[in-house]
Amino acid sequence: MKKNAAYIEVEPGIELFVQDIGTGDPIVLIPGFTFTTEVFSEQVRHFSKTHRTIVMDPRSHGRSTITVQGNDYVTHGTDLQKVLKALKIKNATLIGWSFGCLTVWEYIRQFGTDDIKSLVLIDMPPKSLSLQQGQDWVEGPLDDMAAAYTNYLHHPQGQREFISAYATGVMVQRELKEEELAWIVEQSLKTPYYIAANLFSAGLFSDYREEAAKGSESIPTMFIVAEHWAETAVPYLSKLTPNAAVKTLGGHLMFWEHSDKFNEIVEGFLQGNK
Repeated sequence: MKKNAAYIEVEPGIELFVQDIGTGDPIVLIPGFTFTTEVFSEQVRHFSKTHRTIVMDPRSHGRSTITVQGNDYVTHGTDLQKVLKALKIKNATLIGWSFGCLTVWEYIRQFGTDDIKSLVLIDMPPKSLSLQQGQDWVEGPLDDMAAAYTNYLHHPQGQREFISAYATGVMVQRELKEEELAWIVEQSLKTPYYIAANLFSAGLFSDYREEAAKGSESIPTMFIVAEHWAETAVPYLSKLTPNAAVKTLGGHLMFWEHSDKFNEIVEGFLQGNK
């Protein structure tokens, strides 16, 4: 099996860590807010048997360069294009999780969908905040998001507390073992708190409804949303992206907690779009 890890320079002095494993039709996995390639280990193991499977650490995440420059999703979309170009990847399925979906939609905003085969978008609304709470699918109430930014993401202890609470309350459905929670928090802390705060605000104030609609009209698209969002997310997406498939599974980290079921869902989608 072809297996390669590389650092790809996206601008002078800034390199992204990329794993490129297997052969076949390419899929590209993009982690969410402050997380790393490691969260997708079960997807890499499964899909690299039949696909060229690429997983990347965005800038200031994981093993990529920590930088004060470009910690926003406009830049992340450009970075993705540079990685795809460097690896000579065309006609890929892009799989974004959480804020990684913003990277995918920003790519579509800048470069269109001509070089994309299909999209899998994991548990992220195209617009994070709305005054239509209860009607629109959003990340959460505006006051709660503001409190998270103000109270937690301006010092290291706050970042640890924020991710720990989010992991146990939103990301998984079962009780985490102590070592599992420590691992999840450790992944996030590879991004310094002052960069995490910037990414958090950049993500919350994004609006990619137009790109979500355009993408689902142009190429096969599937959303996989956490079960706790289903009541709001499913009708919202049915209206905004009526051509997209929508599945529900687990919590925010469903591809880690329920990896076999998640991989089965994605496998069916990929097979249906050959």
